[in-house]
Amino acid sequence: MATRGTPRRKAGHAGSAHSRQHCSARCTTKGNELAGDRLDPDRMKLDSPQCLLDQEEAGEAGDRQLLEPETWRTYAERRIALRKFLTADLSPQLLKRHHAHVELLRKCSYYIEILPKHLALGDQNPRVLPTTFQFIEPQKFQRMKKVGATQAKIQLLLLGELLEQLGHGRSELDALLESPDPQPFLAGWGLVEQRLADLSAVMESFLATMVPGRLHIKHRLVSDINATKIPNLQVTLSAKTPVTFDRKESVAHEDWASLRWSVTLQPAAPEQFELRYKLLDPQTQQERVQYSIIPVAAYAFDVPNLLPNRSYEFTIKRVEGYTLVYEPWLDSLTLQTGPRALEGPAPRRLGKLGPALTTPS
Repeated sequence: MATRGTPRRKAGHAGSAHSRQHCSARCTTKGNELAGDRLDPDRMKLDSPQCLLDQEEAGEAGDRQLLEPETWRTYAERRIALRKFLTADLSPQLLKRHHAHVELLRKCSYYIEILPKHLALGDQNPRVLPTTFQFIEPQKFQRMKKVGATQAKIQLLLLGELLEQLGHGRSELDALLESPDPQPFLAGWGLVEQRLADLSAVMESFLATMVPGRLHIKHRLVSDINATKIPNLQVTLSAKTPVTFDRKESVAHEDWASLRWSVTLQPAAPEQFELRYKLLDPQTQQERVQYSIIPVAAYAFDVPNLLPNRSYEFTIKRVEGYTLVYEPWLDSLTLQTGPRALEGPAPRRLGKLGPALTTPS
């Protein structure tokens, strides 16, 4: 019995030794992993990409553990739908383009267009319009111009308000997408869907308002006596893009200035412009007459007889037409002439038209 007990004690000692070796190996491996984590610079930085990725994965894993698989799938699908809306229908790039378009509309000039109803806007023949205007009562037309100006102002204000609503809506949805709370995508998803529908409706209204449309009139422009002589008319509001100076090509010299301008987003076409200039901060009565209005039928002009080393303000616009109803903005440019040359005054330049530009600068 004694000889049998001895081998069992040895086996027990061997098993204990093997367990201690296995435990020691596991502890050594774990210690090496911990030491490696402490020495890994990417894991030591809280703001490193690896750390942020680990935190995001840990957060998603935590959310999955808190939600049932089917609930998690619904949550993920709704987040994807919201992100798609923000990147496609309400992206920052799209809002930026709309902001630029509204700023351009705020600088446009607005006109009344009177056309037969069977013609589309822009299809009118200029030679036909005077014949049409002779049948329109002047007083009624002046009232219609006031209506057109009011409608243009309202449309511009409405565009700014709608664009502000779109910007606030995007900020709200963006904050919702970044929030870790899943409840808005689950129990509160109906409110989110309603918000998306509201913003889509706002966008539709915004796009429709960007195009000047038909004027709403209560009275006939043509008297009953003349009504049988001309076809039925429709009155619409149209916009022309602004006239702007070419800042690079417009320069001032000692006693004259060379000015260049163009029509925004349009090729150069025959138009009549009105160029104005005045001396800033005049000191004498003679200097106060340094002011003039010059009609120009080109896209360039040289202004003569300016005082040396003085500042002048120049403005450019279209010649005001009979159908103009609202012009909220004019481009202005300030230039300073050069000092007088030491060798004596340079000969005065005669005012002349600069070369007509075939394309805007």
